[in-house]
Amino acid sequence: MLYLTRKIGESVIINDNVEVTVVEVRGKSIKLGFTFPPDISVLRREIYERIQEENRAAAASVESVSDILPPSSAAPESKSD
Repeated sequence: MLYLTRKIGESVIINDNVEVTVVEVRGKSIKLGFTFPPDISVLRREIYERIQEENRAAAASVESVSDILPPSSAAPESKSD
């Protein structure tokens, strides 16, 4: 893990396209500002972990359903006049 010391208004740049700026420091809390392209996702760790757990649960649910269902057969060909 990289540790950096920054003051209010100072930034770090990640991969040439993400900027993290220290906006405010109040007691034990730090407010950070992020500038990043729209195709990048930035999430708080607790939200990220909840999404990952929900994805794992959904995948397990799909796997358990596919274990119960019979194998799908090819769709019958449609006849045209």
